[in-house]
Amino acid sequence: MTMNEGPKTPLPYPNWLSHAWQFLSQPHPSIQKIGQRRRAQLSAMISLILTGLFLMALLFRPSSYSPFLVLLIITGISFALSRTRYYRAGSYFFSYGVTSLAYISLVLGTASSFEAAITTYAHTAIIGASIILSLREFMVLVILASIATFAAPVYSNVPISYQDADFFRIAGTFAAIGFILVGANIFRSRVEKERMQASEDLNRQLTDIKANLEKRVEDRTAELDEANRQTSRRALQLQTITELSESIAQLKDLNEIFPAVTRLISERFGFYHVGVFLVDRDREFAILQAANSDGGKRMLERSHRLRLGTGVVGFAAQTGQPRIALDVGTDSVFFDNPDLPETRSEVALPLKSRGLTIGVLDVQSTWAGAFSNEDLQVLTALANQVSIALENARLLTEARAALVQVQEVYNEFTRAEWSRIVSRAERRGFRYQAGHTQILEKTLKSNEVASAVKSGNVVTSQSNGSEEKRASVAVPVKLRGEVIGVLHIESNDPHKNWHEDEISLVQAVAERAAFAMENARLFQDARRRAAKERLISEATAHISSALSIENILHTTAEELERALGGSEILIKFQSKEQS
Repeated sequence: MTMNEGPKTPLPYPNWLSHAWQFLSQPHPSIQKIGQRRRAQLSAMISLILTGLFLMALLFRPSSYSPFLVLLIITGISFALSRTRYYRAGSYFFSYGVTSLAYISLVLGTASSFEAAITTYAHTAIIGASIILSLREFMVLVILASIATFAAPVYSNVPISYQDADFFRIAGTFAAIGFILVGANIFRSRVEKERMQASEDLNRQLTDIKANLEKRVEDRTAELDEANRQTSRRALQLQTITELSESIAQLKDLNEIFPAVTRLISERFGFYHVGVFLVDRDREFAILQAANSDGGKRMLERSHRLRLGTGVVGFAAQTGQPRIALDVGTDSVFFDNPDLPETRSEVALPLKSRGLTIGVLDVQSTWAGAFSNEDLQVLTALANQVSIALENARLLTEARAALVQVQEVYNEFTRAEWSRIVSRAERRGFRYQAGHTQILEKTLKSNEVASAVKSGNVVTSQSNGSEEKRASVAVPVKLRGEVIGVLHIESNDPHKNWHEDEISLVQAVAERAAFAMENARLFQDARRRAAKERLISEATAHISSALSIENILHTTAEELERALGGSEILIKFQSKEQS
């Protein structure tokens, strides 16, 4: 025995007997009501018990087989009928059959006495009938049996008369028993009715409680489902915002951002039409830049534009406020576009940069009232992300343009400086051969060098096997894209073929040589500026130490002559008349 099992109560009778009794007294399956099943079961039990008793009496008193045989047949038929859906017929057959047997025995004269007929048959019948018949049916039986009992001296072939004192005692006792049982049945019926009413009230209350609980459970379940749906939808929307923001942030070109925004929003949210407008510089029109729908593409082909203040898009572009039309048929601001005939609701969200409306995100749906508050929040967040992406793209474009401009200016400055250096340089270059370094008096002229200077790329030539035409390579020395020199290498091997790693090595040397020369130039410029600043500082100090005009002029002339190296210095005052 486990801990959850209680002590087992021993059965007062064998288990098989209990199953057999339950099987024999079980009502027909078609009987569903509790009261009817109870009467059918009682009828089966009483008729079965009496059948057994009468069978035993028949076995022990075979001399009196006639009455017991008849009773056995009545109770047997009653038992058989009580096991069917016609259980009431079995109850009637038992009650009226056994009762009638008493009076039939009086008519036939087979009863030993009036008292024996009444007490043997009628008493048994009304006692059993009080249990298995309804109140009305039992009252009818008692009344009829009482009348038949008091009328027995008239029709009975058994000696009995109204003058017989035992007659009224027997008949009165029978009638009293019958009406007492009627009263008991009335009381039992009333008690059972009250109990049934209380049970029905309790069942009704339980049913109401169950219904209320089920309703509350259903409502709560519906609320939880709705909350879960909203949470899942919100999580999906946030995930979509994140993914769209990441996708948009990866794009740097406006020509890529606009189509990507319309495509991604339409795919993720399933909207009929998504378009992006930009406000022109004169702030007169909102011009369509990208759209995902077929109608939107036709609008792009004809450069669709809306005047500010016209339609939902124009209203948002002009006011800088979101505009929603849940039912375009009733919205006074809505612009009926023949390219988008299926539109039933529309929302336009301004794209702002530094407080200025630069464009509009236009979203349209084929369903009326398609945009909820959550959709507006998500679309507003997406519009903000698009605005940030546009501003970043604009800043990147401006930064790139500024960088290109600075680069061009710096390259021009570099080109001018090196041109100045080259024009002033006494040496055109250096030649290294056989361990000796030679100064080039003239500019090196060859097709490879000219091509390398002109194209800025490496130029190679292969040997033809002669001394005049050797394998060579010309590598431009470039500084920030500008060619400032050339490394020209010729091989002594008449069968030389230049390999990629050799050319890469020469290019690396040329690159570092360019930076070294630029650093040297900058260093020279810095020294020249430092010397200039030193001379200016010294001259200023000497001039400042003079106390008279003549001394100041004299010192100024001396300092200028020293700085300019032997130049003639003339200082002349300009009078007002000469001017």
